Amino acid sequence: MWGLVPLFWPLLEPAAAVEILAHRMVWSLAAVGLVLLVLRRWSWIRPLLRQPRRLGMIALAATVISVNWGLYIWGVNSGHVVETALGYFINPLVSIAFGVLLLRERLRPAQWAAVGVGVVAVAVLTVGYGKPPWIALTLAFSFATYGLAKKRVGLDGLESLAAETAVQFLPALGFLIWLGADGGSTFASEGAGHAALLASCGFVTALPLICFGASAVRLPLSTIGMLQYVAPTFQFALGLAVFHESMPPERWAGFALVWLALALLTWDALRTARRARRALADAAARAGVLSATVEADVIPGADVVPEAVVPEAVVSEAVVSEAVVPEAVVPEAVVPEGAASDAAVPDTRPGPISGG
Repeated sequence: MWGLVPLFWPLLEPAAAVEILAHRMVWSLAAVGLVLLVLRRWSWIRPLLRQPRRLGMIALAATVISVNWGLYIWGVNSGHVVETALGYFINPLVSIAFGVLLLRERLRPAQWAAVGVGVVAVAVLTVGYGKPPWIALTLAFSFATYGLAKKRVGLDGLESLAAETAVQFLPALGFLIWLGADGGSTFASEGAGHAALLASCGFVTALPLICFGASAVRLPLSTIGMLQYVAPTFQFALGLAVFHESMPPERWAGFALVWLALALLTWDALRTARRARRALADAAARAGVLSATVEADVIPGADVVPEAVVPEAVVSEAVVSEAVVPEAVVPEAVVPEGAASDAAVPDTRPGPISGG
């Protein structure tokens, strides 16, 4: 769904990007609030209001996702669909960089190689565009910051989006009221169909998030990690096939390097996950063998097996080190913009992506 969002924003013209953004904030709160009302999920509100630090993180998340949403809408409606897709391709690399710089996470060689290739890709694209791809970089860094803030908040996707849009609601509503009084609003002047499309911004934001939450509990993490690239791939294809944006050779070269970096990340994540599963299986088998051996050696007639005889778990240090997968291993949701989406930080797994 997120990959098809670029087809929706042009339908809202002649509304400007900032008016579309304000409607998205207002109607998203209405849509998510309705879903929470149906599900009766309100118990999280009172504890949250007693925690100023988490409220501060929610305010930060609301601020950076506002930048992300607004720039994404403007980019799509201004003929930069391909560059917006690039931003969500780059996002996992930025998330990993945040993990190293802010959370002191340690990277494996393949991850370092991917980050290095990503830096080279940005340099090549800077040459290709004649300037840094600032739309892509702003989208990537804002969404990575958003993911980091959401990680600190620790709310589920729907609850988190509700809290963030509650922060956005009053400023957005105030802007829309001022815009209407000033005669610049298109909500009432362009017909009922246009007003309905603006109101549907909330469901365009909430519906993909709900579907993501439902799939996240049913699909393996590795599958979700790879699915995060589907949305920017669709966006990229739409930019070329539907919006007919140009792609000179140097831009193809830059995108190819980005895709190489993502391929390295995906390969490393799958390999690490496979090793972790094998290590845990070996540890379980070894513990089972030792337990069976202890039972066979129990002295006949003894009612109690001495505590020191039965190992709680025997896992070698090497096995443990292989079994633990660092948080930044599986790149998080690029669930491009539409996502709020929890795609994107050091825990880069596709959390609800609310970008897009």
